[in-house]
Amino acid sequence: MAVCVLDGCGFFCLLMVYLSLAYADYVMLRHVLLFKYADSVLFPIHTTVIHIITLMILVSHLRAVFTDPGRVPLPVTAIDFSVLHGGTPRMSERGNEDWTVCSRCETYRPPRAHHCSTCRRCVRRMHHHCPWINNCVGEFNQKYFIQFLFYTGVLSLYAMGLLLSAWLWPLVRGPSGEMEKTVPPDNRAQIVHWIILLVESIVLGLFAFFVTFDQVGSIIRDETPIERVKNSLRKDAQRDVPHTRKPKMELLREVFGRGHVICWFFPCNSPPSSRGLSYSRIPDYDL
Repeated sequence: MAVCVLDGCGFFCLLMVYLSLAYADYVMLRHVLLFKYADSVLFPIHTTVIHIITLMILVSHLRAVFTDPGRVPLPVTAIDFSVLHGGTPRMSERGNEDWTVCSRCETYRPPRAHHCSTCRRCVRRMHHHCPWINNCVGEFNQKYFIQFLFYTGVLSLYAMGLLLSAWLWPLVRGPSGEMEKTVPPDNRAQIVHWIILLVESIVLGLFAFFVTFDQVGSIIRDETPIERVKNSLRKDAQRDVPHTRKPKMELLREVFGRGHVICWFFPCNSPPSSRGLSYSRIPDYDL
């Protein structure tokens, strides 16, 4: 379990995540469900579904926050890098640099590891540093970050559906089994809560959709955004060294685990199956 990064922006974003969840839960229960489904059998059903989705958001978010994304261990003693022939790293079969030296961490770092200026550490297969989890999105917590985004999008769609149904279809089945018409809200405070929740659902839903699309796309392409930028700046590298990729399903299983696909949607205790390559402490350079 990783220690939270001491970053003011990150702690503020964490607070905003939990305040937004608490506010959305309050408005959906107090101003939407009790308004339309107070005497209906749908009230406990909607309440249960909302809290299950919220629980999945909280668990996946906490796991993304406190899971070590793959920080490269710092050396116990100082390493003499002068033994390297010119300090030039070798090339791997992927077309990326193999073991490299981080001048800021002053240590060797394995393939596809990059330095995060916020965490002040090198992170294996680093995607980016996300202030919403106050942590890097890396090899070991990308699964939980995507699950957090997925369930945030699901809850946003669910909230929009409840709001629109209360606004546009005011009919509801009462305790007697007959369809009754609910009165449109005349409380200004309730209308304001509806509008704020609708805006929040749209903004968070779009954010979750686009970031999830980017995350899954980077997994399928087997290329992080940092590697994409480096490869675009080094156009001749792909011509010199062939870029070999694994099958898409294999790449997804490296992130979400090798269990059944349905298990990919649960932030269970089993870590992602990849756990990366088995890196030695110091690379085998030709000295």
